[in-house]
Amino acid sequence: MLNKLNYSFFISIVLAYVTNLFADNALIFQSDFGLKDGAVSAMKGVAYGVDHQLKMFDLTHDIPAFNIWEAAYRLDQTAPYWPPGTVFVSVVDPGVGTSRKSVVLKTKNGQYFIAPDNGTLGLVADKFGIEAVREINESINRLPGSNDSYTFHGRDVYAYTGARLASGVINFTEVGPELAKQVLRIPYQVAKVTNGELSGNLPILDPQYGNAWSNIPKVMLQQIKVKMGDILCVSISNGDLLKYQGKARYVHSFGAVAPGMPLIYVNSLMNVAIALNMADFSAKYQIKSGPEWAIRLRKCK
Repeated sequence: MLNKLNYSFFISIVLAYVTNLFADNALIFQSDFGLKDGAVSAMKGVAYGVDHQLKMFDLTHDIPAFNIWEAAYRLDQTAPYWPPGTVFVSVVDPGVGTSRKSVVLKTKNGQYFIAPDNGTLGLVADKFGIEAVREINESINRLPGSNDSYTFHGRDVYAYTGARLASGVINFTEVGPELAKQVLRIPYQVAKVTNGELSGNLPILDPQYGNAWSNIPKVMLQQIKVKMGDILCVSISNGDLLKYQGKARYVHSFGAVAPGMPLIYVNSLMNVAIALNMADFSAKYQIKSGPEWAIRLRKCK
């Protein structure tokens, strides 16, 4: 038989092993809260209360207020670099407290995305595929004592559920009832090639430099036989309103053209982008981004 000392040592080893086994998945937070108050810290405090061993990271908390599209894009931009099992909590939720569903999306690459079903999950669902969607059962997966709080589901429901899922306190089936394999999507111009012309969406701007990033992959330049150094004709529209029309050279990087001159390049996501060397393209031409912004490119004749 084990004596008391050996038994205590054995139990401590088992508990340490179980804790490490459970706290195996990163928990990633995104919101439009900013860092001016304690909202982000409150979410992390709730998660820490679930499991002190949780590995927590921030994607961003600088999503513009209520900008569901940008939340969707930042998940799509970042998730490919995180391993299977990662749990993302995204809280851009102008409909908080209404009938919109709180869901957990499991993608086919084994990641989990916790968010309101308001369009936030559309891009990652398209990129990775939907393994399953479950609605959060708030009678179980809600911070105890928070039932009378209706405007901070990021803390009371999403952070709490995310921590329980990432730490292994619950498994995916215990999140809540399974829903149809679909999430709300925000319509946008999918990248395509038509008669030697590329068309796509401007999902985001480079916020530091004002470059306009498209969703057109580099491979599509090859499909219309664009070579390094070619001049491309570019037009950018907001809905039916033409906002920019001009020419730009396709180059490897910014220094290949004179300061202030336009250029076409391939960004860090291997998508086509347009910029001005050492100047702000979006500010100069009043270009913004979002699902309604479209770009077209072709080789100039």
